[in-house]
Amino acid sequence: MATAAALLTATLAGCAGAGRDDLKTGSIPKLSKPVTEMNASELSRAAEGVGKAYERNPKDRQAGLNYANLLRMTGRNDQALAVMQQVAIFHPTDREVLAAYGKSQAAAGQLEQALGTIQRAQTPDRPDWRLKSAEGAILDQLGRSTDARTRYREALDLQPNEPSVLSNLGMSYVLARDLRTAETYLRSAVQQPGADSSVRQNLALTVGLQGRFEEAEQIAGQELNVEQARANVAYLRGMLSQQNAWKQLSKDDAGNTN
Repeated sequence: MATAAALLTATLAGCAGAGRDDLKTGSIPKLSKPVTEMNASELSRAAEGVGKAYERNPKDRQAGLNYANLLRMTGRNDQALAVMQQVAIFHPTDREVLAAYGKSQAAAGQLEQALGTIQRAQTPDRPDWRLKSAEGAILDQLGRSTDARTRYREALDLQPNEPSVLSNLGMSYVLARDLRTAETYLRSAVQQPGADSSVRQNLALTVGLQGRFEEAEQIAGQELNVEQARANVAYLRGMLSQQNAWKQLSKDDAGNTN
């Protein structure tokens, strides 16, 4: 049951983190609303429009980055990886490109390759906090939580109180079923300037996993409409009830002395 609970948590954490990347302007068509507020059909249409811009000029760095990001958000991970492979060929030393390439590899299940790509992009003389955080996220997926948290803390040394890193650190503890510690980091994250929708959704998830469903719905309702927030919490409640996962999570969390 502990394994089932961990898998359930990992799956939900991945959903909560989706869409945290911001599309940048430049070669892409103007979008009608932020991507974090789009439904599936709107994301699909946005990907189609951005894809046409990419097809017109596959060497355009930003068009490729934006297109791959939207493809990942619509679950087309293999296609996103193919796009980023091409972008990396044209921009082999660009650290942002390499970081996005590593993210696409990880989304496609190529975790070890993703780790290598991220590590190659990092330079000891000019360390990048984003790469540190991305490396931590991959290490978490590989089950190397201690190493992952070291990378997150190194990222925070470079960029203190960065909400996305605090959120990743919190979710690392969710994956370890230390929900109280996770909530502490996530509450700190949402209080920082620049905290985005995904950070608050991660907090809502963590609160819901502790059985505080009304509070989770209130937090989710700050980002989603009432129907979406209720649907998310109802899904979480149903999954925890069906798998008896909440009881196991409570037991594991109570026994955690970290």
